Amino acid sequence: MFNILTLNKISPVGLGRFNSGKYNVGDSIENPDAVMVRSASMLDMEMPASLLAIARAGAGVNNIPVDACTEKGICVFNTPGANANAVKELVICAMLIASRNVPQALDWCKTLKGEGSNVGKLVEKGKSAFTGQEVMGKTLGIVGLGAIGILVANTAVNLGMDVIGYDPYLSIANALSLDPKVKLVSDVEELWPVADYISLHTPLNDSTRDLVNAETVAQMKDGVRILNFARGELVNSSDILAALESGKVLAYATDFPTDEQLCCKGVIAIPHLGASTPESEDNCAVMGANQLIDYLERGEIVNSVNLPATRLPLTFSKRVCVIHKDGEGIQTAITSALSASGITALNSAVKKNWAYTVADITGEADEAKIAAIDGVVKVRII
Repeated sequence: MFNILTLNKISPVGLGRFNSGKYNVGDSIENPDAVMVRSASMLDMEMPASLLAIARAGAGVNNIPVDACTEKGICVFNTPGANANAVKELVICAMLIASRNVPQALDWCKTLKGEGSNVGKLVEKGKSAFTGQEVMGKTLGIVGLGAIGILVANTAVNLGMDVIGYDPYLSIANALSLDPKVKLVSDVEELWPVADYISLHTPLNDSTRDLVNAETVAQMKDGVRILNFARGELVNSSDILAALESGKVLAYATDFPTDEQLCCKGVIAIPHLGASTPESEDNCAVMGANQLIDYLERGEIVNSVNLPATRLPLTFSKRVCVIHKDGEGIQTAITSALSASGITALNSAVKKNWAYTVADITGEADEAKIAAIDGVVKVRII
């Protein structure tokens, strides 16, 4: 039996993927083989020695100590694309309400309560204060063309917008998914000056933190509208508030509001609703559960953020899975240790200086001998 610990409420559709004859699943499981988590922080969690894998039901993994997990031979999965449509829809919604000053107009309408038959006349008299603009014919700049960025780009094209995209790590598969009308630029500084709207869809790391700041805002069009449904820290809070106050930026729609941003001029604060749909939660949970099942039962890795993707044969007699550093001679030492085990298939892949070697064998394997090889951090025999 495999033990699966849940750290958040996980969609029952996803949990239903676990065969009750093979898996114990719950929020009080001890000595788990795997963890399923959404937003709960694992940064200070003591990782049990039994833990083999973590599945994050979502794309971001900043709530998981990925590097520490790698050192312990724990495979960390995410679910890219599973919530992409939900986020895309909210981004488009935010762009439209920011264009038409909808939040301000709604608040103003509430002040008319009690005016009785005068409401109609007051609406006609006051509506000009909330005049906005159409998005058709405007330019949308997208920073980050992953699963969500692509959907936003393609939808914006269908809305009649000119779309410019920037992503230094754009994959071939993602490039092929883009509408051919999307113009790609090789430098983000080509995007800032021409965009009427800017939507951020890049991961948060040292190079993207405070991506939008006083210096980059100064390069933008006067009256630009900025959409942030990726990570709050991509935008320097004090700089964006200053830009809103000056009128340089007309609107800042964010799914990650801070205390200082609430109730401020031009801020459209949304309480992290991007992936908060039943459909999205179901999709993420199903994808995460499937990835854990494939890894625990067959050693296959799909959508890991710290270990290389490894497709493996569906059928095997016995399988040896080894997580190790990508050092010279380590894989040779592993195969040498298995030389008398009757290797029928051997797969190995590398990611970020870490390697995953899988050998299908017909005989016995000396797990302790493999574990003793310098650079090996986890050995598992299935």
